Amino acid sequence: MTDIDFTHLVARHNDYLQPFAQSLTQDPDDAKDLCQETLLRALLYQDKYQMGTNLKAWLYTIMRNTFINQYRRNKRQVRIQHPDGIEIAYEAAGLAARNQGFERLRMKEILRALEAIPPAFRLSFELYYTGYKYAEIAQLLEEPLGTIKSRIHFARKALSEQLER
Repeated sequence: MTDIDFTHLVARHNDYLQPFAQSLTQDPDDAKDLCQETLLRALLYQDKYQMGTNLKAWLYTIMRNTFINQYRRNKRQVRIQHPDGIEIAYEAAGLAARNQGFERLRMKEILRALEAIPPAFRLSFELYYTGYKYAEIAQLLEEPLGTIKSRIHFARKALSEQLER
């Protein structure tokens, strides 16, 4: 079969591919792009097609695999949907100037909230925050493990209530 004959044969299946692409993408524009990509791949890899097999199934397989690969690729990419997205992107790339005033102000608020927590809860929470495990804190403070877990839980809860706005 010549390249032109194969091209015409593949082009005739375009009407079957559109609804399948629409069902995968749920977007008309993305469906058109997926169909074009499928047809392009079919023409590029026509030597992989075995004459006498089901061409429609082969095209559906190409489309499904292309869709899955694009989905996985898009899933790995970070999409910024924040109104100040460009600033976040610059900061992530290390291109933004940093003003630490807000961070310092926030840290002061956190420290003030920590001081308001009862000392027993605060000590358990601070040890946990610095990296100690529950069992290590329990052994260090000579308290039951359940008591330590409760204190850390209540400290977190108190902090979140005080810092919530």
